[in-house]
Amino acid sequence: MDGVQARLLALVAIGGAVGSVARYAVAGVVTRGDFPWGTFTVNLVGSFSLGLLFFLFLQTGYSSPELRTVLFIGFFGGFTTMSAFSLETVSLLVEAQWALATANVFLNTGLCVFGALLGRAAGLALGGA
Repeated sequence: MDGVQARLLALVAIGGAVGSVARYAVAGVVTRGDFPWGTFTVNLVGSFSLGLLFFLFLQTGYSSPELRTVLFIGFFGGFTTMSAFSLETVSLLVEAQWALATANVFLNTGLCVFGALLGRAAGLALGGA
């Protein structure tokens, strides 16, 4: 790994740490009752914010590889991966790749929830329940 890659990796780590702490703080403030409002809030705020910054930077040309790395991969990756999923889906829609956008939505929501169910079953089976 060269110096540039090491620097970008450090930026991902720093941004990810800050994003994870922000996620914890927001979720702690917002979560009330039985519905996971904290997760919903960080997913919504993260998706909006990533879309805003990504397309603002694209229009204005204002960004550097370091800024994109620390924000888009680091911070938003730690804050919510839903934002990356949302931005990728929007990009597919903007490119009129309807089938891929639809597949992305159904695969990431349906199959990932199914994966979590399978993981639950495996964890319970391994734990002897």
